[in-house]
Amino acid sequence: MAFTPENFLFIGSILVFFSVVVGSTGYRFGVPSLLLFLLVGMLFGSDGIGVQFHNYVQAQHIGTFALIVILFSGGMDTHWQEIKPVFAEGVVLSTAGVVITMFITGAFIYALTRLMPGQNMALPMAGCMLLAAVMSSTDSASVFSILRSKNLFLKENLRPLLELESGSNDPMAYMLTIMLIAYLQSSSLSAGVMVWMLVLQFILGLVFGYFFGRMAVFITNRINLDYGALYSIMLLAFALFTFSFTTLLKGNGFLAVYIAGLVAGNQTMMYKKSVITFFDGLAWLLQIIMFLALGLLVNPKELAGVALISVIIGVFMILVARPLTVFLCLLPFKKLSRGGRFFVSWVGLRGAVPIIFATYPYVANVPNADKIFNIVFCITIISLIVQGASIPYVGRLLNLVTPPPPHKEFAVDVPEDMAAVSELHVTKALLA
Repeated sequence: MAFTPENFLFIGSILVFFSVVVGSTGYRFGVPSLLLFLLVGMLFGSDGIGVQFHNYVQAQHIGTFALIVILFSGGMDTHWQEIKPVFAEGVVLSTAGVVITMFITGAFIYALTRLMPGQNMALPMAGCMLLAAVMSSTDSASVFSILRSKNLFLKENLRPLLELESGSNDPMAYMLTIMLIAYLQSSSLSAGVMVWMLVLQFILGLVFGYFFGRMAVFITNRINLDYGALYSIMLLAFALFTFSFTTLLKGNGFLAVYIAGLVAGNQTMMYKKSVITFFDGLAWLLQIIMFLALGLLVNPKELAGVALISVIIGVFMILVARPLTVFLCLLPFKKLSRGGRFFVSWVGLRGAVPIIFATYPYVANVPNADKIFNIVFCITIISLIVQGASIPYVGRLLNLVTPPPPHKEFAVDVPEDMAAVSELHVTKALLA
């Protein structure tokens, strides 16, 4: 089939439609929708129906654009009053937690590859740390969609904590990934230089995120646009500009986008409800496209060669690295019960973000980048199956699930042919 705009839209529309239907059906049986989107991409890929997509650069661009929207939307949906009681815990998990996970997992991978020479995966220590860094953050798209699609309400402020952590720890994993790639390409980089790069990216991400978030609200409330829908488009442009401007100045664009969304979402703003609805829908669309693209990108035949080592690393991360990291990070805090800490450690979901980050070594021509990508892909599937499908069950088992609060809003969509305009004169008699 020739690659024309018509064929591209034809195949793309079928993929998206099929993903929505399969995802909706799988949700009823407790299967995470995002996992099914990934499997649909694999089904239609080169080893399935035969759709050819092998461009890691394009996949990286698709993933970056999707992450910008997902993080901005997640920030807008995060209410400061909800995350304020667990803000310190969330920040520690999203910063120190990512670093601790990288070191624990990286050391384990280094030892494992020496004990399994038949796997032909004897990476240097920096390479093992790179593989661990790629997988060191929990996936915001997976956590947001599973917690919200399941309508899961949790005790001990666990839901705001998990959403804050997953929404804010991707930037740290991204910074570690970029730094380790730079080190592998030029081992002359000193530890001091890498630490300075990390601090600079973090500071610039915070500063520019806050500034552009406030600027977006200021302009939105003062500009007079003819159509209400244009406000959503303008904020999308703000999100894209925030990421690109921050990245160009060597800051962390992903962190800036999340902070901008958090600032904008917690301010009074014109057309705020329609803007949030717009970003929620766009985020879901881009999640589907992102998972489909990553599913199409992988070659399932190559996964067999790394299946064993992927399972071992995945089980280690679920049962050892993640719980150890969570308990170490939350050691100074006394708010959460032991059951709450265990639940936080269980919701260490890996998803599209680690797979996207795994394309960076491939694009940078890092040795064994193809194996790194395939291992990360396998571990993501394991995480979504084992952890993603069992989150509601584990929450109920630990007695952490609470009934949903009463609805504060009442909204009804009235058909146009039922709409009517009436004129009513209010007199003193009616007011008496």
